Amino acid sequence: MKKTLLTAAAILAVAVAIEAQQAAPANTEITTIHVQGAVYMLQGAGGNVAVQIGDMGVVVVDTGLAQNADKLIAAIRKLSDKPIQYIINTHMHPDHTGGNDAVRRAGVTITGANVAGNLTDATAGAQIIAHENVLNRMSAPTGQTASAPFGAWPTITYVTGQNELHFNDEPIEARWQPAAHTDGDSLVVFRRSDVVATGDIFVTTSYPYIDLERGGSIQGEIDALNNILDIAIPKHEEEGGTYIIPGHGRICDEYDVLEFRDMVTIIRDRIQNGIKKGMTLDQIKAAGWTKDYDARWSAKQGFGTADNFVTSVYKSLTVPKKK
Repeated sequence: MKKTLLTAAAILAVAVAIEAQQAAPANTEITTIHVQGAVYMLQGAGGNVAVQIGDMGVVVVDTGLAQNADKLIAAIRKLSDKPIQYIINTHMHPDHTGGNDAVRRAGVTITGANVAGNLTDATAGAQIIAHENVLNRMSAPTGQTASAPFGAWPTITYVTGQNELHFNDEPIEARWQPAAHTDGDSLVVFRRSDVVATGDIFVTTSYPYIDLERGGSIQGEIDALNNILDIAIPKHEEEGGTYIIPGHGRICDEYDVLEFRDMVTIIRDRIQNGIKKGMTLDQIKAAGWTKDYDARWSAKQGFGTADNFVTSVYKSLTVPKKK
């Protein structure tokens, strides 16, 4: 199949078609889009994948669904024949980490090589960077059944602040966003290329999914969106400048994130006001406080529906935090 290669300037022309895409199923084709600088966005593997290429090798941000890993690796190889050395996970959901093991095995570390694919431990192949909570969620340290195979677990973790990497002559930062979409979210900032990969903190295809079971919260979500806005610097008339790779959907700039942040904040405020008046969840749903946004943001099914978003916001604002 012929690979599709687009520039960031062409994104607006295909925005409608791309925004209809949710997490990609198996047997989809990978679309490759040059964002800017050394960074590309790959769509079709599941969640969006960011790839940075250069003389030193390849950095991959998120790895899509497990069943699409071979196609993802093939698409990366079309961009560069240099070794895949680092994978950075923005969070633990399988549409962003399912390909970890396969992509890791296709790579190498800076201190060793993948010899005939004979990998026996997590130090062989590419290294996987993520917040410690991603490792906790994937490995089940309490003794319960792990949610992901051993080879998919992060091999390099950080606890607070950010993890820093200088690769292909570019500073790369994984910045922890506490209790946002989950409790292990990272924004990945490519400072020289001026690109931010957000994971599912920001999407263009639906309302945000606040994963309360995995430590997410509406206030943390809004805080993280504000952090993206602090990082992004637009060009003239709020167009271009810093480009944003969302967890799902099209490439964006600062203004897109601003509109999304405002929508999330307005709905949060409406629900919070209803809670102060003593309204129940059913009463808040019946009030229809998302109707002016539903045509644009409500998914037809799944995590990003208006009903699911209202429920998660209500519970985030009313359920006592675990100590």
